[in-house]
Amino acid sequence: MACPDTQGVHHVGLTVTDLEASCRFFTDLLGWDKVGSDSDYPAVFVSDGSTMITLWRAEDPDKARSFDKNKNVGLHHLALKVANLEKLNDIYDRLKRADNVKIEFAPERLRNGPTMHMMCYEPGGVRVELIVPA
Repeated sequence: MACPDTQGVHHVGLTVTDLEASCRFFTDLLGWDKVGSDSDYPAVFVSDGSTMITLWRAEDPDKARSFDKNKNVGLHHLALKVANLEKLNDIYDRLKRADNVKIEFAPERLRNGPTMHMMCYEPGGVRVELIVPA
């Protein structure tokens, strides 16, 4: 294989409707750190130590439309790796009790294999998969 010109993902930028609620999803529910912000943009930067996500507030949150994963081109979902099934179940329990977090499905096997995953929507409307690879 030839040496690629890129070196992995530096960060992912997501537009959300509620910047503060989306930030709390990552920091309070998933344990990420808020590593910066830009009130002029407005944006918040969060990281788990290996991945950074930039959260931008939609210009007019009341008029913003949710992404339709089956009809639009763009981010279908953001998949975040989880260390083990115990941690995935712990996250699921926290997300169930959280305001403004929609659970699409609870932890389950991915295509009958040993990999386990779940899907939810964070408060800003972004679809997030949490996955424990086999």
